[in-house]
This record gives sequence, C-alpha cells and structure tokens, in this order.
Amino acid sequence: MEKFQKYYLSVLLVILYSSNISAQVNCNSIEGDDCKKACEIFNYWSEYQGLRESQEKLDEAIGLCPNFSNLYMEKAVPYLKRGDFVTWKILIDKAVELEPKKHLGYRGWCKYQFLRDYKGAIQDIEALEKIFPAGYLGYSSNGDYELHIAKAICYSALGQKEKAISIIENQLSKKDHNVGLFDYYQLGVTYYELGKYDKALENFEKQSKQYDFAENIYYKSKVSKIRNKDYLDLKKLALKSYDEGKTMKDGYTHHFNNVYRTQIEEL
Repeated sequence: MEKFQKYYLSVLLVILYSSNISAQVNCNSIEGDDCKKACEIFNYWSEYQGLRESQEKLDEAIGLCPNFSNLYMEKAVPYLKRGDFVTWKILIDKAVELEPKKHLGYRGWCKYQFLRDYKGAIQDIEALEKIFPAGYLGYSSNGDYELHIAKAICYSALGQKEKAISIIENQLSKKDHNVGLFDYYQLGVTYYELGKYDKALENFEKQSKQYDFAENIYYKSKVSKIRNKDYLDLKKLALKSYDEGKTMKDGYTHHFNNVYRTQIEEL
C-alpha cells in the first residue's frame, strides 16, 4: 500500500504539473500583439472548458493567432468528451500539425482510449519516439501508463503479443521508468494469453506487491485452476475486491483487460 501511495502521489504531481503547463502559457514569451492577446484569452477561458462562451472566445483567439496550437487543443477537448470524435479530430489534427512535439502523445493516447484505433495510436507514439529518441515520452492523459506501455497495449490488442511483451519488458528494465499502476498486470495477462503461466504468475505477484485489485487476483486464480490447484480462495478474494471497488477504473472508458464480476463468478 505504501508503494501504491508513493506511486499515486508521484503520478498525480505529474498530471497536475502537466495540466498547469498546458493550461497556462507565459504570454510575454509570445511575439506579436495579436498573439499575446490570443494567449491571454486562452489562459483565461481554458478554465471554463466546454462552455459556449469559452468556445466562442477560443474562436476569437484563433482568428487573432491561427498558429497558436494550444487553442485548437483546448477547443478540441469538449468535443472528445461529448463523443463528437469527427470535430475533435479536425481540431486535434491541426494542433498536432502546428506542434507535434506537444500534442502527438495526447492524440495517440486518445486514439487508443476513445476510438480503439490501435494502429493510429501506435503511429502517433512512434512518431513521438522519433522526436524524443532518448526515451521518456510522457504519460497517458489519465496518468495510468507511460506511453511506451500504452503502445505495447495497442500491439497486444492487435494480436502481436510477443512484441507487446518485448516493449513492456524493455520499459520496465529502465532505471528511470516509474512503474505504472497496471504495468505488471498487463504484462502478466499478455504472458497468460500465450500460455506462459510461470511468467504470467511472476508478474501477477509483482503486481500484487505494487497494487493489488480484483482483475489481478482473478488471473492468479485462473492460473491456479489451470494447474489443478485450489483456486476458490483466490476467486472469493477477487469477488470481495471487486465489491470493495478495487478494480481497474477509468472515468470515460473501459481499461484494456478489465474484468467484470460475472467473469469472476463463472470461474
């Protein structure tokens, strides 16, 4: 639990810090009076994201400074949350066109999270890797995954399990990698799907030490059942954890490899 709390705090700080950077821009660093005014509009109205007046003011700012990428990014987000993916994509594509370094990771993650466009997400993340060849790409918008891990999940979803494992193992081996909330779990499930139960269980146990939850316990019970070992206690614990809310959660969509209560019951 202590490791989880430290992880959660560190990721929360990353998210808050990143959000602050994206929400507030130093307008004095921007050239041109019109673009400075557009920046000021952005800084003020980004706090009222999604309101009609905010969107109208962002349009006004775009008219003043059409090459200010943050305006398109900010204007795009409410469309994404409302499910208008067509309008979102037009706007976020413009933001990426203007500043790929700043917006590629976000677009790639959203392609995965909201559209299940695994190939598109991989393309964006790999394009970002070319910009930052040294390694660190940043986190998913919800803070759950470093983007290399997100790319691996996309490969797994496309059926390229061995490649997914290679990417995750490589990322976990890096000294500066901050192990995510579900990294070992995703690796364990991928090994499980390949029938490599020793490696799967090894990673489920590592996940338990990092942060345990119903899905992880469920898979441990599946391995035990396959090996003709007593699995009922683990099944009961998985159900208890599920009922206590210790599950993979996302505010907008379902996690990859999440498990429903009925699946645990049917084990």
